[in-house]
Amino acid sequence: MKVTDYIAAAAGNTLISFEVLPPLKGGSMKSIFDTLDPLMEFKPPFIDVTYHREDFEYIKRPGGHYEKTAIRKRPGTVGICASITNRYGVDAVPHLLCGGFTVSETENVLIDLAFLGIQNVLALRGDARHFDGKFVAEDHGHNYAVDLVKQIADMNHGNYLDEHIKNAQATEFCIGVAGYPEKHFEAPNLDMDLRYLKEKVDAGAQYIVTQMFFDNQVYFDFVEKCRAAGIDVPIVPGLKPLTKYYQLNSIPRLFHINLPSDLVESVEAVKDDRRKIKQAGIEWCIQQSKELKAAGVPCLHYYTMGDVKTIRKIAESVF
Repeated sequence: MKVTDYIAAAAGNTLISFEVLPPLKGGSMKSIFDTLDPLMEFKPPFIDVTYHREDFEYIKRPGGHYEKTAIRKRPGTVGICASITNRYGVDAVPHLLCGGFTVSETENVLIDLAFLGIQNVLALRGDARHFDGKFVAEDHGHNYAVDLVKQIADMNHGNYLDEHIKNAQATEFCIGVAGYPEKHFEAPNLDMDLRYLKEKVDAGAQYIVTQMFFDNQVYFDFVEKCRAAGIDVPIVPGLKPLTKYYQLNSIPRLFHINLPSDLVESVEAVKDDRRKIKQAGIEWCIQQSKELKAAGVPCLHYYTMGDVKTIRKIAESVF
């Protein structure tokens, strides 16, 4: 079933969904199941599974030369999605990236997903590898998420890269994309960022999941501006609790978002007590969630980041 169908069937009631990270190389599905097992009682209709392209660093070797060495690789998102669907009977939403894939590889992944009956995808450009400094596409890959959306939409119309392919079957993917209430850090301003978002919707995106935010007014303003720009698809708020003191600096630096003064002050007031810091972040996320739910948002999407106990506490208080 498609994400948009779940939202429509909810008839104004707020759904809940979770996002999980594939385990690092050498890990197993047990880590995924350990994260999701305690959350399934909240009946999420779909689970997002992220994708992380392989990353490298240059390590200096004896003799002064540098060797390119892989430092991060995670198991295949496609297989994880199939395992989640098989175990829990819920829909899985794989993240697809421009970075790390050629257009042919993307088509092959989409063919595999369609074969497995996976109907939802989240189309993303992806981040730059740390040694690149800025996003660099693969040779014969997509530079922008809108181009990835167009490729998926083409397959939904039965159009594949090889126009001579016989008996081509149209796929039925529901396409989600990312939205940035405080704008993508590479966009010159929010108006331009909304223009890029509108292009993705016009190309075939059917719903939006936002970057995390900690001020609900930022989300409400973003939705209002999207509607004024002619973006009329569901906009799902993405949430993550602040749980550690160092995140006062790391979250703004890594995700290019602002933290409200009240939240910062509440954490600063207990900065020498890790338990109280975490509780302050949990309470903030609970209040955020309750306000958003009362406003009738289509779904609350929680970035678990492997911290299942914290997300469960929040979900227990809201649903």
